[in-house]
Amino acid sequence: MDPIAHLALASLVFLATHFVTSTPLRKPLVESIGEKAYLGAYSAVSFITIGWMAWAYGRAPQIVLWQVPGVKLWPLVVMPFALILVAAGVMSRNPSAVGQAGALKAEEPARGIIRVTRHPVMWGIALWAGVHALARGDAASLVFFGSFVVLALAGTRLIDARKADSLGAEWARFAAVTSNVPFTAIVEGRNRLSWGEIGVKRVAVGLVLYAVIVLAHPWLFGVRAY
Repeated sequence: MDPIAHLALASLVFLATHFVTSTPLRKPLVESIGEKAYLGAYSAVSFITIGWMAWAYGRAPQIVLWQVPGVKLWPLVVMPFALILVAAGVMSRNPSAVGQAGALKAEEPARGIIRVTRHPVMWGIALWAGVHALARGDAASLVFFGSFVVLALAGTRLIDARKADSLGAEWARFAAVTSNVPFTAIVEGRNRLSWGEIGVKRVAVGLVLYAVIVLAHPWLFGVRAY
């Protein structure tokens, strides 16, 4: 099989397995094997398909699609924000996350980074993948990183739809004061930015991750980050 076609196949399988959670197939799967078993199987399949994608990406030829002066340095500027979103998202209670729907019952369910976006981790992934696809500018990178952009951005919409369907009025109350696209609810006056709630610790974790990844980039990915 052509290496780019192989990468495209791996990427399609990766996306398909992730979007199963937003189809009618999810409910019978959970009912037949149980929630914990389903989440375990889902995690295993995710790691396997990501591994397949990475393997195919590493063997794909570099077919340059564009070259823009200075664009290779864009990840150095964008990645701190992406990693702060991921770190703050993971470290915050979020009603849109798995197993955290109980947070909707709080008097103020959207706090910290959730005031900025309901899906900070997804947007962090989208920023990471998007800026790397632009910086690399080749066909294999467009397929590989583009798949993560599609997963992250489409995933936010699918999560919202699934939560709205299953959680009803409580989700509607939460959605009314938050936004999918970062800062939209704040700009529209439905929420406010609170740096104190986000916290120095979460920002620091994101920046430490950034420093570690930049320094370890040659060993982890075979190329320097700058």
